[in-house]
Amino acid sequence: MNKLVFLLLLIINIFSFGCKHHEEEKEENTRFVVSSPIIKDTIIQKDYMCQIRSIQHIEVRALEKGYIKQIYIDEGKFVKQGQPMFQIMPNVLEAEVQKAQAEVNFAEIEFQNSKTLADSNIISKNELALSKAKLGKAKAELLLAQTHLGFTEIKAPFDGITNRLEVRLGSLVDEGELLTTLSDNSKMWVYFNVPEAEYLDYISKTNRDSVSKVHLQLANNSIFDNIGTVETIEADFNNETGNIAFRATFPNPNGVLRHGSTGNIIMNVHLENAIIIPQKATFEILDKKYVFVVDENNIVKTRQIEIGSELPHIYVVTKGLKKSDKIVVEGLRKVNNNQKIEFEFKNFDQILTELNKLHAE
Repeated sequence: MNKLVFLLLLIINIFSFGCKHHEEEKEENTRFVVSSPIIKDTIIQKDYMCQIRSIQHIEVRALEKGYIKQIYIDEGKFVKQGQPMFQIMPNVLEAEVQKAQAEVNFAEIEFQNSKTLADSNIISKNELALSKAKLGKAKAELLLAQTHLGFTEIKAPFDGITNRLEVRLGSLVDEGELLTTLSDNSKMWVYFNVPEAEYLDYISKTNRDSVSKVHLQLANNSIFDNIGTVETIEADFNNETGNIAFRATFPNPNGVLRHGSTGNIIMNVHLENAIIIPQKATFEILDKKYVFVVDENNIVKTRQIEIGSELPHIYVVTKGLKKSDKIVVEGLRKVNNNQKIEFEFKNFDQILTELNKLHAE
């Protein structure tokens, strides 16, 4: 009997100790970390999809009808200004030049004879003027024939890179038929669309005489080596999208960028008096962001916020918080709406330092 009583007392003591330990552990675990947003000027990065274009990109077309006699270039090769690219068979046009030259020679002789007769008052001055006009006409026809003959040799109008050849040796081409394209990639024009609200922010914060610097993220997510400058903004908004096109110019000394490629423009945007909170202080419900705000009675209230921008470890809040608010930073999974809590207050800089150390490790 005594042994039975002893065992019962022992079990009761163990159970009491376990409950007490559990309550102490629960009490210890339910202490929360709270902080307040900070307001400061900051710089965020805006990304815009972009299209990359050569500063000069033209279609090289035949100016005369005929057979392709020579192709002096290859696809994707660099050509210098004035370098021959194609030769169209010139035989017929060479004959036309010779014929026009003969007409000039005939008209020259006829004019000299008329001049001699006019000096001797054998023919009138009007007949001399008519002979001179015939000579001028013959010379004009010779110049026209020479011009058409010159069109048979197609030369590069500027330094650039050739694209795919649309014809082959011996091909019969018509006047105006596409032969290839030529791109000057020494500088690149990069076009990107900006929403109207962001355009207005840009205009209000940018001096007309200043130049905005931008970076280019390539399709493989690498950053292009050279920095670009925003030089022009188009005149009209697109009524369907509500955007307006910006154009940035990038130097391309190594020829990495090519006409028609794509990427993302990265533009630094200066924000004044931005409200900043740690990312870990937020939670998401149905694609909307929320925080737990602690009132003056230490009661937790759920509040929806709007995020303007995202930076490493922090959010820039555009709506829903003010500097004096206190938000739960640690222990979000253990707190419920309208719950009274005990907390430890930490300033924002201390929390940010701890986050940076954690991610650095």
